[in-house]
Amino acid sequence: MNGAHEVVIQGERFAFGENWSRFLRHLNEDRIKEAEASLKEMLELDDLTDKTFLDIGSGSGLFSLAAHRMGAKVHSFDYDPRSVACTLELKQRFFPDDQSWTIEQGSVLDTVYLSRLGTWDIVYSWGVLHHTGNLWQAVENAIQLVRPGGLLFLAIYNDEGRKSSRWARLKKLYNRKPWVRPFLLAYGFVHVWGRTCLIELLSLKPMASWRTYITSRGMSPWHDLVDWMGGFPYEPATPDAVFDFCRKHGFTLQRLITRQGTGNNEFVFQKKHGDQVTID
Repeated sequence: MNGAHEVVIQGERFAFGENWSRFLRHLNEDRIKEAEASLKEMLELDDLTDKTFLDIGSGSGLFSLAAHRMGAKVHSFDYDPRSVACTLELKQRFFPDDQSWTIEQGSVLDTVYLSRLGTWDIVYSWGVLHHTGNLWQAVENAIQLVRPGGLLFLAIYNDEGRKSSRWARLKKLYNRKPWVRPFLLAYGFVHVWGRTCLIELLSLKPMASWRTYITSRGMSPWHDLVDWMGGFPYEPATPDAVFDFCRKHGFTLQRLITRQGTGNNEFVFQKKHGDQVTID
């Protein structure tokens, strides 16, 4: 039995791939264009022609697809076999015979696997490394896959101290006790969306932000809510901790988006030229 499948059954890991397979039913051109726009904005690049792009934890495959449409040579991998299947489905839909987009199952914690990947112009891992069970080892491994002068684009859940500890307990409960999931999703909706929905209702614009959520990287509010509530393992970090860790490994910060409360802080770092890259 696949290791990822085992830990899902045991309630120690969220079934990320199942959630993303449902998301793909709603994928359309508008969502893809929004994903491309978010990459262009954060990377400050209008296209990725002649660039190599490594997608660590490809999930639905949307951002691998976006990067490839922008001209990059892409390699996607994910620990979850259902997520790998999602990415393969997108490749089959849009680039079925293209050899410049490769997809595999693999773990960012598996240094033997990583050692044969080489280094890349852009290493991308959005909302993934905090779900590995070993955040800082995952970040260190990702760092070593960036070529000198290349970019590292990370999104990592914000650490709110005691609040984050409470969320960790709820996420663990979500995965271990299926019967409680509807109640936890309702709680998560109220926490994440309640205030916004109330304000919009009073403004006679009910669910306006929910309906326009596609402009948030092309994603779906419902599937992101399920991912948030169920996403376990869960190991958030403060922006300062991520910045200090990457700086000590020879990276300079290029762009930063921080968020109050829950959500991902986004970082784009550039690796200094001349740093030796090794996978131990």
